[in-house]
Amino acid sequence: MIQTKGYAAQSAETDLAPWNFERREVGPHDVLIDIKYCGVCHSDLHNIKNDWFPGVFPMVPGHEIVGIVSATGAHVSNFKVGERVGVGVLVDSCRHCDECNHGLEQACMISPVLTYNSIGHDGAPTYGGYSNNIVVDERFVLHVSDKLDFAAVAPLLCAGITTYSPLRNWKIGKGHKLAVVGLGGLGHMAVKFGVAFGAEVPS
Repeated sequence: MIQTKGYAAQSAETDLAPWNFERREVGPHDVLIDIKYCGVCHSDLHNIKNDWFPGVFPMVPGHEIVGIVSATGAHVSNFKVGERVGVGVLVDSCRHCDECNHGLEQACMISPVLTYNSIGHDGAPTYGGYSNNIVVDERFVLHVSDKLDFAAVAPLLCAGITTYSPLRNWKIGKGHKLAVVGLGGLGHMAVKFGVAFGAEVPS
């Protein structure tokens, strides 16, 4: 097992505190990542406090993860040690439903596995990015360009994609006016993307 240090809530009534735990060994298709940054999403708080549904405790939050590959499984073909990578909200899915077969694992309706506060297909709890490392199947790991500010990339893995996806879906760009209601964690991302895509974003 891989020894890991992180911050966990032991129950919905406790605050985050240092916690040592173990992650699974690197399997044939796994990537071990040394975490460098993890974004803080408001859903982390909702999960810790059982606001949405009963949680899996102890709970290590964090699903906006960027880091460096430190080891790979024998059959990993897309990643090498030393590469910059990211991990978002999902770390596994059923892989055979219609959604998964169409590259939409995030919409898996059978057995999606969240980065934390979830139970993996091996029956073990998942623990997130408020920690120093994570083991993830390579299918759920993303490459991160060397040209990007590593610290700024992490929020793109949740807040970023949440706003990027609909703007791309509706082909927002030059000639469009974009109104954003609320400028919180997601709203300010929508404004940035809108401007980058060439849309008129009223100030």
